[in-house]
Amino acid sequence: MTTLDPDLQSIQQARNLINNAKQAQKIFSGYSQEKIDEIIKQIAQYAAQHAEELAKLAHEETGFGNWQDKVLKNIFASEHVYSHIKAIKTVGILRDDRETKVMDVGVPLGVITALVPSTNPTSTIFYKTLIALKAGNAIIFSPHPNARQCSQRAIEVVKHAALQAGAPAGIVDGLTQLTLDATKTLMYSKDVALILATGGEGMVRAAYSSGTPTISGGPGNGPAFIERSADVKQAVCDIITSKTFDNGVICASEQSIIVEKCIYQDVHRELLAQGAYFLNDDEARRLANILLRPNGMINPEIVGKTAIYLSERAGFNVPPNTRVLIALQDSVSHSNPYAREKLCPVLGLYIEEDWMHACDRVVELLTNEGLGHTLVIHTQNQQVIREFALQKPVHRILINTPAALGGIGATTNLIPALTLGCGAVGGGSTSDNVGPLNLINIRKVGYGVRSIDDLRQPARQSSSRPDYNTSIFADSRFQAGPQAAAQPPCAQADDRFGVVSPSAAQVDNNINEENVEHIIKAVLGRMSR
Repeated sequence: MTTLDPDLQSIQQARNLINNAKQAQKIFSGYSQEKIDEIIKQIAQYAAQHAEELAKLAHEETGFGNWQDKVLKNIFASEHVYSHIKAIKTVGILRDDRETKVMDVGVPLGVITALVPSTNPTSTIFYKTLIALKAGNAIIFSPHPNARQCSQRAIEVVKHAALQAGAPAGIVDGLTQLTLDATKTLMYSKDVALILATGGEGMVRAAYSSGTPTISGGPGNGPAFIERSADVKQAVCDIITSKTFDNGVICASEQSIIVEKCIYQDVHRELLAQGAYFLNDDEARRLANILLRPNGMINPEIVGKTAIYLSERAGFNVPPNTRVLIALQDSVSHSNPYAREKLCPVLGLYIEEDWMHACDRVVELLTNEGLGHTLVIHTQNQQVIREFALQKPVHRILINTPAALGGIGATTNLIPALTLGCGAVGGGSTSDNVGPLNLINIRKVGYGVRSIDDLRQPARQSSSRPDYNTSIFADSRFQAGPQAAAQPPCAQADDRFGVVSPSAAQVDNNINEENVEHIIKAVLGRMSR
């Protein structure tokens, strides 16, 4: 008996998963909206019951973040996501407009391949399972090798719940033999309708280059602007809360602070009071040396680590109550790690003269990295909000909220999601917080409401054009005669232009050039007073 090499075994497993998912989705596509909704309800409930178990497993395996915050993410990705999507109609007739005679029918995409990041390895599986099945699709996961065990356990949880609720076997599954060849097999398969990619830049690029339609997130580099009208204490609290949530692994979290010069002392004082540590030049240089790899990519060894750990790793000491490390900056470049995405509690801080200069710095930072993703503004000035909303190259502008939680829809009413689209400006296919409506096609049904003769009718009418060279006094309406004398009652006493109407006996019903000139002179005389 011939034994296949591991890479060949993984390819065969991927092919088997695709075939099983394809058959399951054919069955699933015949389910009613009510049946689908019952299935995803049970998946969400069962996933939430395993939130703490999987949070601890993810932290233990990856070393990222902290398990307490991962529990909240698992609850968010199950109960919160379900609460938002449960009433959305995704299959069958979505809309039947009797007036316009247009009908919309929801059509599932088919089989979806989902890439799972090591930073959110269990919550992403919960979230993507719910939105994929809600849209009538099957889904196959390719977990990150560094989060193999916790991701596979999460897949087992959603598989079990789906089967118990009556979903066909194969509707949700995932690779257990994790190789690059297996992932490529999933991405390049003609039977896969869509890749739902969340992960590193290299894997996302590979997904787009596969030729299979792809929806992805993108790197974040969100600036947080504290404008002079802001509640400084609350703004600082929001920023530190966000940047320390799961030790900063959510891509929507703040990466830099921009402060107006006139309030900097207040902001500096509040940052110190709430656990920030300002690096001196030597400390900033030491930390910068470990934030990026030599190739310019983020160093995975610093992702999701605490401020204390990072300072020790960089070779300096900070007070034991330190929550966030801050480096004052005055430049932006791709080689400056403080001006880029840092998935850990580290922030660059820029001081600007006013909000207009802050605008320029925001654009500079986003152009450096993070186009299309997220920025947050702390302000009470509605005009500033409006200017930022109209001008800034992002698709999530958050106001007075922790960016990590606001961006995913936890502390805002944005669509709850763990895949945050960056739109065309960010190299993606959508700017949405991705939900089930991104995972269906809409079949349009249009009834005929016009004939070809109706289409030709305007052309016949347009052939008869008025003669603009004819004087208005040649128009029969301006000719003296019996019909001219028959004026509506309101015309006999109309003084809206300041002209006192004569009595009916004094009215000259002959509208001629002389009378028109008389009326015009009277009106102009009244207006000049």
